Amino acid sequence: MIERTQYLEAIRERLKRFPVVSVLGPRQVGKTTLAQQIAGEQPSQFFDLEDVDAQRRLAEPKVALERLAGLVVLDEVQRMPELFALLRVLADRKPVKARFLLTGSASPALVRGVSESLAGRVALVQVSGFSLAEVGTDAWRTLWWRGGFPLAYLAETDAASREWQEEFVATLLERDLPQLGITIPAAALRRFWLMLTHYHGQVWKGSELARSLGASEPTMRKYLDILSSTFMVRQLAPWHENLSKRQVKSPKVYLRDSGLLHCLMRVASFADLEAHPKLGASWEGFALEQVLQVTGDREAYFWGTHGGAELDLMANWQGRRYGFEFKYGDAPSMTKSMHVALQDLKLERLFVVHPGRDSYEMNDQAEAVAIANLQARLAQAGIGGAGR
Repeated sequence: MIERTQYLEAIRERLKRFPVVSVLGPRQVGKTTLAQQIAGEQPSQFFDLEDVDAQRRLAEPKVALERLAGLVVLDEVQRMPELFALLRVLADRKPVKARFLLTGSASPALVRGVSESLAGRVALVQVSGFSLAEVGTDAWRTLWWRGGFPLAYLAETDAASREWQEEFVATLLERDLPQLGITIPAAALRRFWLMLTHYHGQVWKGSELARSLGASEPTMRKYLDILSSTFMVRQLAPWHENLSKRQVKSPKVYLRDSGLLHCLMRVASFADLEAHPKLGASWEGFALEQVLQVTGDREAYFWGTHGGAELDLMANWQGRRYGFEFKYGDAPSMTKSMHVALQDLKLERLFVVHPGRDSYEMNDQAEAVAIANLQARLAQAGIGGAGR
């Protein structure tokens, strides 16, 4: 078992300051395990809302919850969105009698309930797949190939990992989304998801996807938002400011988990991936997610101009702008685009993340960073940790 210390500490810290803490993330990413660990540290009550007995215990939720003290865990709370209005009342009691730890897959019902009923009362902790800090930097190839879902990463063989990924995709489309009230046919959403692998790492082009799939552009946007709300897809927002350049104003799209990307692309092995035309895009998405595990994604953007200058990722950290480029090559060098980004965006530092062995200075503002050194280098630069 890989201990997820960073998330445990984040949950404990927020429970000290907020009456409600909501742990969000995709299915099967380890939210329940984290909640069980926190619950085991103190007097608590645990409700698994996918369990029929727990649902019966909460048939009269006010009666069941208002008498409880200590920590109350509501696992997969999106199954009972009617609880949010009650939680607002219970969270406002003085003195605080109970604190509530919610877990749930991101969904329209969950997000709407939190924002409308618990504003100012809830702290969010977003859980992702395993990071380099958790699995060890020497394991980056395995993490890239299999992705960060615990059961996929920890599988005994690559074949077992792929089998789990295929089952995960089928279950999400055929069971989990319908349970969230999403009535789109699984086959239609699967076709869209498969098509999206061809646009991984590219600017969103809904009209092209609409023509390819014989659907409307608003339908494509709806499908994209569904996969984004369940943490399957990342929409990286564009950064634009008052420059003397026409700038890109559509988001870039990525499949957030590299293992699921490889599964949906039907790439059979790591050797096949190295010969695949989407190799560079796969690397970009994987390395980007590793950076965002450190910086968080609330102040993360990409930048591009219609003249061709671009920056894969700009992260605002404590009032300073840091740039990131992701290059699949052993020895990346400075490009004209990097010089333009440094000047126009006034970056504090530019990091070019690559899979080679060596890290080195590229000029006085930019450096190439080997993926195995990424976590340590960002920590050395004061990026990440406290304040995320």
